[in-house]
Amino acid sequence: MIQKKHWTIIYCLIVILSAASQLESARSVQDFDFDWKFLKADMAGAQAPEFDDSDWRDVQLPHDWSIEGPYSEEFASGTGFLPGGIGWYRKTFTLNESDRDKRIYIEFGGVYNNSEVWINGKALGKRPFGYISFQYELTPHVTFGEKENVLAVRVDHSEFADSRWYTGSGIYRHVRLCIKDPLHIEHWGVFVTTPVVNEDSAKVHVETSLKNDNDEKNSYTLTSKILNKDGVSVSTSRSEQELSPGASKTINNDIDVDNPALWSPESPVLYTLVSEVHVGDELVDSVTTTFGIRRFHFDPDKGFFLNGKNMKLKGVCLHHDAGPVGAAVPEEMWERRLQTMKEMGSNAIRCSHNPPAPEFLDLCDRMGFLVQDEAFDEFTPTKRKWVKGWNRGTPSRDGYGDVFEEWAVRDISDMVKRDRNHPSIIMWSIGNEVDYRNDPFSHPILGNEYNPNNPSAENLTRYGKKLVEAVKALDTTRPTTAALATAPMSNAVGFADILDIVGYNYQEQYYDDHHVEFPDRVLYGSENSNGLNAWQAVEENDFISGQFVWTGIDYLGEAGAWPTKSWTRSFVDLCGFKKPLAWLRQSIWADKPMVYIACREGRRRNLQSHWNWSDQRDITVECYTNCEEAELFLNDQSLGSQSVSQARNRTLRWTVPYQAGILKAVGKNGQEIVCEYILKTAGDPQKVTLDIDKKTLSSNGKDICHVVFKVTDENGIQIPDAEDQVTFNVTGPATIIALGNANPESHESHQGNQRTVWQGRGLAILRSERKPGTVTVTASAPGLDSAQVTLQVK
Repeated sequence: MIQKKHWTIIYCLIVILSAASQLESARSVQDFDFDWKFLKADMAGAQAPEFDDSDWRDVQLPHDWSIEGPYSEEFASGTGFLPGGIGWYRKTFTLNESDRDKRIYIEFGGVYNNSEVWINGKALGKRPFGYISFQYELTPHVTFGEKENVLAVRVDHSEFADSRWYTGSGIYRHVRLCIKDPLHIEHWGVFVTTPVVNEDSAKVHVETSLKNDNDEKNSYTLTSKILNKDGVSVSTSRSEQELSPGASKTINNDIDVDNPALWSPESPVLYTLVSEVHVGDELVDSVTTTFGIRRFHFDPDKGFFLNGKNMKLKGVCLHHDAGPVGAAVPEEMWERRLQTMKEMGSNAIRCSHNPPAPEFLDLCDRMGFLVQDEAFDEFTPTKRKWVKGWNRGTPSRDGYGDVFEEWAVRDISDMVKRDRNHPSIIMWSIGNEVDYRNDPFSHPILGNEYNPNNPSAENLTRYGKKLVEAVKALDTTRPTTAALATAPMSNAVGFADILDIVGYNYQEQYYDDHHVEFPDRVLYGSENSNGLNAWQAVEENDFISGQFVWTGIDYLGEAGAWPTKSWTRSFVDLCGFKKPLAWLRQSIWADKPMVYIACREGRRRNLQSHWNWSDQRDITVECYTNCEEAELFLNDQSLGSQSVSQARNRTLRWTVPYQAGILKAVGKNGQEIVCEYILKTAGDPQKVTLDIDKKTLSSNGKDICHVVFKVTDENGIQIPDAEDQVTFNVTGPATIIALGNANPESHESHQGNQRTVWQGRGLAILRSERKPGTVTVTASAPGLDSAQVTLQVK
């Protein structure tokens, strides 16, 4: 006889399995990244289901064909000297017969650019903007059962010089298939805000938009349940509703949460809202929404406040590419890069200059970054796009400005609807440097620079008002802003006045005067150089909310002349390795004790973090620390201590006669050593070494491992001037999807199995396959001992 406790266990299992089955049947969201066919060419008739694509390439999304190269001087410096073109994607799939009465949707995270989508030969629509997420309904045109469906996407990036930075080409973000009941929560149909937040209680406001695609009226129950970070329900709201056939409705609910855990950069606690729709006892739809409970405001005199605490925005601007992988960036690569920003002391990110990938914002929520979500880099007409190099030759005039008037309001509305539940986002930017003088707008206030043949700057206000109105129609909880390049011109035409808060790009000279002239204006540095003067202006003025430094990480494009392919004046290089500038900024922004040393020989400007120099030469050693003092040692002999009060431009300096061995700096608070940094002289090149950031990968076909490869001496010390070519061999269920070395002048392919090291190192990105097994990575170079690492895919 089965004991009572066993019956209880069995009953609980039945309830759990039943609930899981209901959730699965309520809404199915399928990963649609695998098993695509791709052709980089234009092909007439490729949208037809019967088209033969058997000789096309097999690709996995996200996919960026531009990063496959080749780099060539014939392309544009603005977009990194990489090609554009036209490409086609096709995917064949079946749908279960049981889904015949459901609604079928396809969701694209982003396609660059000018995408057209067909299902079974039926055109679904076009989307010019390459950074926006969008959805199409497939229901009227699909078949169920064994008969196959064909999804086709044409991507037209033939105008490759259409941007001032690297864009990538193709379906470079994720794709999902969503199957819903005819009575369902609409796309981006849940909006969560926290209008009242106190330490002991919070009011969570939920707007839920539903649609009834049934042929009859439906009575239903909407349940909104809030779960804490441990998955425990803390509050629930229910409402009984009716919806006529073909109708939509937005339902508003207020839900109280006691003793809320508040979201902040220091403690990014997240809650989950589970929205369920029941018809009788049947669960017909369910959506989960992650959100945070926090309050913030900007004050024109005191700056930014989060949860009642005054704080400075220590921000960086970031573009959307990640060096060797181009625009198709795995989430783990962004996590590694954002962790570096966090270590550096940054607490804010400006998404430059376009809506980012949704998973990037998810990371900002989880890791604790305050975000400026930005829509556009231009209004209309278009800006200059440099082709031969920065300010060289004849620029291209291609770009989003060609479609701005038709699409901008829809695109910015979709950005807000998609992103408005992210607690990390604290402002909506309608544009970056759209007021750049004479590019294209002009105004008499420019004096001798005024060009009456250019469009009037009055257009800034006309276009801007429409964008601000579109944002406010969807979200009034966050301020609107723009990054101004020419504040006097924007002031003259009233453009700055339509914004809630105003960002200044490289215009610190106006801070004091404009604070007096416009006492109600909230000011911040929307884009600053990495120089210390720009930060000093933030530090010394309470009314400046913070800054966003250009840039946190090097990015492809916006390059000088060939052979340079990328922007180089950032804190972190193309492979995610910190530069000396990052350590300097860390000494200013971060609280955790740190000390760092870098060196230069003679009058060289570039600092390098190694201890391999010419004999009989004096070496300048620069030290950055947030400790009270630092002491320098060479081969265990003290070269003296310096207090931070002696620093010039936050830098301590020693002149050291070079002697091979060990150079060490220690950071002290009082008499206690709290941190150290060591440089060792490297001997002769001896071997290749491999460092991996994880030993186990998921067999989901998407998990990645960062493999840092170096040329070192016998003791594993990196050879700073090594340029050896390393060859990789991988066995088992994983593939190297990209290779890089961060050299801004390297034009080697990022694909294949070979890469030259630069400054002694490089980066390989290893991706799992969809099966378990043991992976062995071997790296070799002529004349050097090879290296090998082993990982498990589970």
